[in-house]
Amino acid sequence: MEFWRFPDDNVANLVESRRIDSRPDVNCRLQLHSSLIQRLALEEVMEGHQGCVNAIAWNSKGSLLISGSDDTRINIWSYNNQRLLHSIETGHSTNIFCTKFVPETSDELVVSGAGDAEVRLFNISRLSGKSSEEIALEPAALYRCHSRRVKKLAVEVGNPNVVWSASEDGTLRQHDFREGVSCPPAGSSNQECRNVLLDLRCGAKKSFADSPKQCLALKSCDISSTRPHQLLVGGSDAFARLYDRRMLSPLSSCQMKTKPPPCVNYFCPMHLSERRKSSLHLTHVTFSPNGEEVLLSYSGEHVYLMDVNCDGQGSMRYTVDDVPKQLYIAPLLKETKVPSAPAGSSDNLPERKYDLRRLDMCKKMVQEAAKALEDGSNLFYGIEACNEVLDGKGPKIGLALGHECLCIRAALLLKRKWKNDVHMAIRDCNKARFIDVSSFKAHYYMSEALLQLGKNKEALGYAEAAHNLAPSNSDAAQMVEQIKDCLAAAEAEKSKRDNEETTKSEVRHGRLRSLGDVLIRSELSSPSQEGRYDREGSDDEEEMELDFETSISGDGGRDNESNILRGSFNLRFHRRDDSVRENCSTDGSYGSPSSSSQHENSSYQAEVAIDMKQRFIGHCNVGTDIKQASFLGQQGEFVASGSDDGRWFIWEKRTGRLVKMLAGDETVVNCVQCHPFDCAVATSGIDNTIKMWTPHAEVPSMVAGGTTGAETADVLSAIENNQRKLCHNHEDVLPFEFLERFRMPEFAEGTLHPFECAQS
Repeated sequence: MEFWRFPDDNVANLVESRRIDSRPDVNCRLQLHSSLIQRLALEEVMEGHQGCVNAIAWNSKGSLLISGSDDTRINIWSYNNQRLLHSIETGHSTNIFCTKFVPETSDELVVSGAGDAEVRLFNISRLSGKSSEEIALEPAALYRCHSRRVKKLAVEVGNPNVVWSASEDGTLRQHDFREGVSCPPAGSSNQECRNVLLDLRCGAKKSFADSPKQCLALKSCDISSTRPHQLLVGGSDAFARLYDRRMLSPLSSCQMKTKPPPCVNYFCPMHLSERRKSSLHLTHVTFSPNGEEVLLSYSGEHVYLMDVNCDGQGSMRYTVDDVPKQLYIAPLLKETKVPSAPAGSSDNLPERKYDLRRLDMCKKMVQEAAKALEDGSNLFYGIEACNEVLDGKGPKIGLALGHECLCIRAALLLKRKWKNDVHMAIRDCNKARFIDVSSFKAHYYMSEALLQLGKNKEALGYAEAAHNLAPSNSDAAQMVEQIKDCLAAAEAEKSKRDNEETTKSEVRHGRLRSLGDVLIRSELSSPSQEGRYDREGSDDEEEMELDFETSISGDGGRDNESNILRGSFNLRFHRRDDSVRENCSTDGSYGSPSSSSQHENSSYQAEVAIDMKQRFIGHCNVGTDIKQASFLGQQGEFVASGSDDGRWFIWEKRTGRLVKMLAGDETVVNCVQCHPFDCAVATSGIDNTIKMWTPHAEVPSMVAGGTTGAETADVLSAIENNQRKLCHNHEDVLPFEFLERFRMPEFAEGTLHPFECAQS
């Protein structure tokens, strides 16, 4: 289904335009033109590490590449010949997770952060004239302020004096090289270091409605290159946070936990803001090159794009009260007049012939998508075609065609049933109903979406509305009867359970269970969820909540002589659905999820969050928590991410359309970093090598093989396998914060080696 070749124009035309067009963005557009991306292929395998390569970064000129690895070494590579220049033994005792060139230092200063909770600064000018063999280099500065793993470093363009470090201890620290080369000072503890810029040890939220309570284990941070005062962080919950450094309090110590400072914006897709899954967390956050957008990569989820400033786009901003409205807007049963498309909207367009050709192509793509829906095949490509029609460049397609395309895409998403497809379908139905409030298809597909989510009463309202709009439609009548049968069966099952529970002496809510019971989770499937739709892997499956207390910590939970961890912990499990039911109104519909949280802490004022504007799917991110998602090129017109299947994926940012899939690792690709100016991309992962990709393939294609063999030829099969991994990921059996306590307690350096790059 090749409807489009190069949505960013013909590369020959762009080259020719440089003679008459003085716009500086022409060269930027040529850097990663879609025709070049389709020719990306493996150019060089760069060998030099002895462990997983967890971090790669370019210098500002693009002449050098730096990498950090589990072998605790930093390697410096030449871009010109992809050869190893220096291999530095850093002295870190555990895996290096992040490394950077310090700006404006002639690439002489590099910094690293590792699992030993240390940040180390090195002056590599001392290596001038030495061979590329492994060299032990004393750090120019050593910071031991953090108490847990340092996962990400950030630098400011034009600032050679300061580096910021984000750690799983819940703090983001600012290290100024002018103030000292070691921290904490001799005789002091890390609790006394006054370099804490953000203290989020009480900053994590289970949901948007909840007040922050738990420690936000920071996984990623970034500083805007265009607005250096803007700081973006992400960690062990679903919310990325944007801070204005000018508005933050002066640097402080972490001797006492403080209330988290207010952020400028929260970023989270609306359908994830009330998920309450303890394992849902961010692995990477980053600004776009122009600082106007942010990219969020979730563990067990997809990659999402959001606007930094959307003051003029009210639909992109939401509060706690807006979350239930998206799912449960009351269906309109009365017929209203369908708005007509504005006439002559393209009369003033300078390229009218091109616009007409583009409009004809959009109509053909909608027809192909409708055919894919009718046949039940090629659902992926049908959705891609709708994405191009609705989000691609070109003239406005008009209300009628837009409504039709939204309804078709919603139906395709509901039929495909990949992770969170149902929530995307709900978005399309709401948009279609905004265009035509009496749309039969919008009401019908909304009913089907709510039925897939198990919201039977809400689904019945939309099904009845669809039946009233089209009384002669047999599908709507059948849907109404099926939902009524489901409601009756669910009510009967509920009565049966209530009768059984009255005979039991053990209280169900809060009862103790063995750890084996939780791991098996044989009791978690609700009978009321059985029916027409397969709910295995559903986004709304019931969960177990865990309350625990443990004495294992860094203050004496280890036998120093035997090197054996000693401690105890108490577990108490209770079902999530019990607490959820408390938020239900008497008629079965869900009210605002904020009610219980506001009752618990009435003084907490919920903020405003920014919703997603694009989703990128196809990869799998469950095995590691250092997986990146990156903008490609100086204009950031493409998005890339590594995957647990050893591949890495490239999408068109505007439409979310997958344009390239490449095999980059035997196991997992974690890091993807684009060259600052050239069409070249470096990737790394579980392998102990770095791979360089350039556009030298003889034939353009959507797939380029690297190391995993001929199976990469089947794009759809690879994507479907990744979706199955996402939907059947049961890593969230125990809460994230519980697993983190046992993954990396605050032990002395060198006593624990976290297997960060190993598959879960």
